[in-house]
Amino acid sequence: MGKAKVDWHTRPADIFKKDIVLDRFRRYLKGIGLKNETIKLYLYTVGGFLEYAKCENPGFETANKYRSMLVDQGLSKGHINNTCFGIRKFYEMDKQTWEFPFLKPNEGIPYYFDDRDVQAIFSVCSNIKHLAMLQVLFFGCLRSSEMCKLDDEDLDFRTKSMRLRETKNGSDGIAYMNDECAETLRIYLKIRPELQIGDRTPLFYTDAGNVWVNNDVHRMFTYYKKKAGITKPGGVHVFSRHTTATMMIAKGCDIRIVKELLRHKDIRTTLRYAHVSDKTKRSSYEQYLVL
Repeated sequence: MGKAKVDWHTRPADIFKKDIVLDRFRRYLKGIGLKNETIKLYLYTVGGFLEYAKCENPGFETANKYRSMLVDQGLSKGHINNTCFGIRKFYEMDKQTWEFPFLKPNEGIPYYFDDRDVQAIFSVCSNIKHLAMLQVLFFGCLRSSEMCKLDDEDLDFRTKSMRLRETKNGSDGIAYMNDECAETLRIYLKIRPELQIGDRTPLFYTDAGNVWVNNDVHRMFTYYKKKAGITKPGGVHVFSRHTTATMMIAKGCDIRIVKELLRHKDIRTTLRYAHVSDKTKRSSYEQYLVL
């Protein structure tokens, strides 16, 4: 008696091979010319969607339910939109079009940490590798993806700079480190064995010998933020981008310089950070509004 044929559209979870589907999706994304970082993001988001759907070819109704679940969980609008963009590309792979409501980001003042918050996070970090990562992120004004791409050869201690490759804007760039960051990196490099991963010698790698990815960096930062007793909202992007921009502008740095340091294409993006702390506003108010 022959085996019953399984409909691949409705395979149970133990038969469903997510990796095979994602590998096909990866090849599709590469074929349409998307950047590596975008491909990684879409593979991650669609992987979560497929785990939820438990099948290889979920319908639009499943996608709508998944999006509603993300909204109900209170996730950020940016995260929900990026997830939906990835799912839409997944459907486009099979020439299907899934439409979803785009959530317009808030135009309010971005969250940020103050000087004491940053010092508290550094002070509770006793792991030299993690401290080096946090300082490189903060003093370099880096996105987590940019830090994950750093190789040993990208450091220049003579000029206290770091070469960035394939940033969010698709171009290379230069970031800086201060004396404190440079010294922490020197200590870290003295005790860290050099490791080759593929054709890379990554500056930072995990204890398991893998390259760091964005989600792992976020979890690492969240651990130290909680350990420092900081309850303000915001993750690693707030720490290394919103906070650094806000601090520099509040202390009088020309916004055009901040734009270059954060490697923004459009100064309107930088203008989001042209708010200052209450302390700075109060100080200026009392200094200039006098009779």
